[in-house]
Amino acid sequence: MTAVQMSPTSPATADHPVVELRNVRKTYFKPDGSVMVEAIRGVDLKIRRGEYVAIMGASGSGKSTLMNVLGCLDQPTSGEYILDGKNAQNMDDSTLSIFRGEKIGFVFQAFNLIPQLSVEENVEVPLFYQHTHARTRRQRAIESINQVGLGDRLGHRPRELSGGQQQRVAIARALVTNPVILMADEPTGNLDSKTGASILELFDRLHSAGMTIIMVTHEDNIAEHCNRIVRLRDGLIESDELTERGRRAV
Repeated sequence: MTAVQMSPTSPATADHPVVELRNVRKTYFKPDGSVMVEAIRGVDLKIRRGEYVAIMGASGSGKSTLMNVLGCLDQPTSGEYILDGKNAQNMDDSTLSIFRGEKIGFVFQAFNLIPQLSVEENVEVPLFYQHTHARTRRQRAIESINQVGLGDRLGHRPRELSGGQQQRVAIARALVTNPVILMADEPTGNLDSKTGASILELFDRLHSAGMTIIMVTHEDNIAEHCNRIVRLRDGLIESDELTERGRRAV
């Protein structure tokens, strides 16, 4: 696999976290204005460039809400979210959407590929929304596909690929914008154990090349691939600890 293209230099350095949550809360309200649930209840979290972090917690712990906030898919009710040196709280929806597309690559459990498009066309999609020139889109898509080891599948449709290959296409699509952070939500959830292991090996290589990765998982053996595990309970961080792999890396 070829080397991962790294993000350009940005305000987030070793001294400035690429992600910082400051007393972030997310409350969902009923139509009458009363509180339905406090999904996140005052979370402080820092993630530095190059970290590989697992977010874990039982159903209802707030991990999905936290992931949505980290991914700029949802705005906190209060508190601050500093992403790559900029306050995401101060952006309107349009600016935040552009910022999200530039800074974050998403990988989902269900792949979310477009059946009618080829491998390279699927990978090009984020660049289309960034108004990248067609020739540049295709070149960058092919480079990203080669990074995940699927250069021999150009021209294929998703239905012609195995589950593991489809997830690799989804990872290539997430990488094609050269994001600051790769966010993965249960990325092996739809795969058998052998195929899932190959996807985790790919994440390991991406992290070794310097990619910052945040992964939501409910499986301890998958979380152990990360260097750090953040566990949530009732909307609060219950623990934040290095894994064995993380301790060896210190």
